[in-house]
Amino acid sequence: MGVPLLDLKAQYVGLKDELDAVWSDVMGSAGFIGGPRVKALEEQVAAYCGTKYAVACANGTDALFLIMHALGIHAGDEVITTPFTFFATVECIAHVGATPVFVDIEPGTYNMDVTKVEAAITANTKAILPVHIFGQCVDMDALNAIAEAHGLVVVEDACQAIGATYKGRRAGSLARAAAFSFFPSKNLGCAGDGGVITTDDEALAASARKMASHGSSKKYYHDTFGTNSRLDSLQAGILSVKLPHLDEWNASRRAAAAIYDEALAGVGLDLPVERTYGEMVYHLYIVKAASAEIASKVTRAMGEAGVGTALYYPLSLHEQEVFTKTGDALPSLPVSESCDGRTFALPCFPGITRAQQDEVVAAVKEALAH
Repeated sequence: MGVPLLDLKAQYVGLKDELDAVWSDVMGSAGFIGGPRVKALEEQVAAYCGTKYAVACANGTDALFLIMHALGIHAGDEVITTPFTFFATVECIAHVGATPVFVDIEPGTYNMDVTKVEAAITANTKAILPVHIFGQCVDMDALNAIAEAHGLVVVEDACQAIGATYKGRRAGSLARAAAFSFFPSKNLGCAGDGGVITTDDEALAASARKMASHGSSKKYYHDTFGTNSRLDSLQAGILSVKLPHLDEWNASRRAAAAIYDEALAGVGLDLPVERTYGEMVYHLYIVKAASAEIASKVTRAMGEAGVGTALYYPLSLHEQEVFTKTGDALPSLPVSESCDGRTFALPCFPGITRAQQDEVVAAVKEALAH
């Protein structure tokens, strides 16, 4: 039968009439950039996340960069973050001239190990950038307490975690500001690139909005240099159609994860660990093999069986060439390094059937048995 890692076609079929109507309306109105659809989406996202403001932008990477810029982080500053995430997290730090400082991760959750943060703080530290990896929030109370004690700002990289909760609050409302990605594969995805910033900080929201529009608050008038990071109306309209379904889709992911938890217990893979302080939304269901060789064997067998998978991630960020070629001594981050080439995803998308999951489980077990 075959099982994709993610089934976006089925999502489109389920909402075809509404999504096609958005396309028709945008094309018919020729209102392609900004406008009422973008404003409506910003209001929807702010209400959903529980923040005062939401600022739409071109993608999740830009959302992170715009926040860093709005906070005045610049060359000479340090930002503490995780080595186990997509590269965009550190790109935003580098693009404002600052230096990423990595701390190790927790086993099982793969989130930043908050107990390691305080030792990484120096006189140059200006911010902490946790990533809610794979859809589970970092322990934000503990992290915010450390930041407050040292006069630091915390920014959430929530690009994989829209809808995740922490002690009754949603990701995106747990720090000074947060960045989300609407890349098509995300839990809430558009038909291209898109992103949004959430915050309660009026000045930060205004600064980010201005920066995203060429440094202009009034057309053709500029008092600073900015960039071009605008969300188009088509993507905003698609997201507005999808957002009311997000909680249902996330619940479906959680139900699928519970089936894997039971079916794969004791097979020799480390399964995801979910903390009790909130609900994880399983952007990805990640398992960890005992070695990179075993992971390679299993993922190869899954591919031969027509089951989608991918490594997340083949290398920790501090081991990427952009850092190693400088000749500087690498930090020792053993938990993150132990994941290199060993952590991979199983299909866990909204609407996945029990028969599909049984096929995934059979392929994994067969590979591990030989």
